[in-house]
Amino acid sequence: MATICQIWRPDRGRCFKTSGIVIVLFMDLVLQCVNGYLSSPHVGQEPPYTRDAQHGPVITSPVVPAAASVSPTDEESYTSRCPSGGLCSRLPADCMHCNYQHNCTYRKPASFTCKPKKGVHCIGESGQQQTNFSLSITCQFCWQLDPSQYRCSNSTNCMTVSCPRKRYNATCDVLDHVHCLGKRRFQKRLFCNWTGGYKWSTALALSITLGGFGADRFYLGQWREGLGKLFSFGGLGIWTLIDVLLIGVGYVGPADGSLYI
Repeated sequence: MATICQIWRPDRGRCFKTSGIVIVLFMDLVLQCVNGYLSSPHVGQEPPYTRDAQHGPVITSPVVPAAASVSPTDEESYTSRCPSGGLCSRLPADCMHCNYQHNCTYRKPASFTCKPKKGVHCIGESGQQQTNFSLSITCQFCWQLDPSQYRCSNSTNCMTVSCPRKRYNATCDVLDHVHCLGKRRFQKRLFCNWTGGYKWSTALALSITLGGFGADRFYLGQWREGLGKLFSFGGLGIWTLIDVLLIGVGYVGPADGSLYI
């Protein structure tokens, strides 16, 4: 009998231990579910659709601020740039409001109704002052304009001499007298095209005359290669001859990645 008890009691204790662990885990899971339900934002609050059910469905849309009156400071800022008394069709784009429509045919002439801004006075072809006039432009977005009709920022952090050619993100602004559809400031990816003031003729002349001492490499900002040519006497003339050819064809450029003048 004693032997049976010694064998049965450990099994019974192990069974109770396993059952207790399962019960504790189950209670913990139940408490977490209850706590999450009570802490959810919808508990104790009225559903958002029941409050407005009697008024019909509500369609939300982005809030558009009311048009504020132009402050005297803002009015002076653009009136100083806007000529008064001239033809309305010659006004800069920032001096007028136009009702542009995007249903015109691309690259075809299109007419839009415009009016000068507050404080700006202009006249029509007849010489009389106008508050509304018709403006004829080519139907195209601002980013589709010819590069001569906008100005873009220039990056000095990209390599212009590389294969393939590298590009950078530029911010472009349309010229004042040019009219177009869409935003007048836009982003565009352009090829790296900037100069640090290095002249190709100077680099070539230094390579021919003082290339054996590394003067051409020092001029281009490549001081490591310049020291190598200086202490090797231009690679016994071979390096000097090669640099004359490379600089002559434009393969070797300034160390900062800019273009020659």
